Amino acid sequence: MTHPATLRARAEGLAAPLPALLAQANQLAASVLPGAHGRKRAGHGDEFWQYRQATPSDWGARIDWRRSGRADVHFVRETEWQAAQAITLWVDQSQAMQFTGDTSRAPKAERARLLALALAVTLIKGGERVGLMPDLPARSGRAQLDPLALRLVQDGPRDDYGTPPDAVLPAHSQVVYLSDFLGDPTRVQDSVGRAADRGIRGMIVQILDPVEEEFPYQGRSIFESMTGALRHETLRANDLQERYRARLAERKDMLNALARATGWQVTTHHTDQPASAALLWMWQQLDAGRGR
Repeated sequence: MTHPATLRARAEGLAAPLPALLAQANQLAASVLPGAHGRKRAGHGDEFWQYRQATPSDWGARIDWRRSGRADVHFVRETEWQAAQAITLWVDQSQAMQFTGDTSRAPKAERARLLALALAVTLIKGGERVGLMPDLPARSGRAQLDPLALRLVQDGPRDDYGTPPDAVLPAHSQVVYLSDFLGDPTRVQDSVGRAADRGIRGMIVQILDPVEEEFPYQGRSIFESMTGALRHETLRANDLQERYRARLAERKDMLNALARATGWQVTTHHTDQPASAALLWMWQQLDAGRGR
């Protein structure tokens, strides 16, 4: 049995990054969306949306008599639709996501964690339910942020590349995949296809370091995967540039085709770009999907 002091030390070490990550996520969410957006649809809820003229099908209890007293017609007070949505996140934390092409830039995994948590902060402020693959169910309320952040700072798998795990998702919910998507494309295609078949809408956020786009290497170079399992040495790295860029373009084309076939959305975000741009894009896609 693990000694309690040892267990506590491990727990404190694991939790150490949480305050900083949560603070960053809250700051990022606030900078993009200072307030939760409404759904702008009539339905059950507490927030006033609009008055509309009563119709014969409206029963008397729905009439707002104070407002109606100032006109010659009766008005109904409508509240804004507030049915909570379920949004599940998948954040690739494989070893390839630990890459950065410059020590002044955050690794891809760090950017993915920040975007995921900032999006969760924003959604939870709006009353939505947020979960994390593979096994954190979607729940509402700020109490969900601590376990979500704790999962995000845990060490990822030792595999070079990550793929979406098998997970039971609520039908007709929404999902967000954050990864470099440089691993096995068939696993991604299968995962997105299965989700789409169940009426699940989603988005693919490909996170890349600028070096992975540019391939600026020249002369003798040694390329090694983050785990060291893959290694390639060449005397003329510049000869690989054209082929590399073509392969990356093929992967992006695959993601775009997958999104078109399933009705999902896709974007590429680079780690030298402001995180706020990617967060705003994700929010806009989810906000647009609420009315469907």
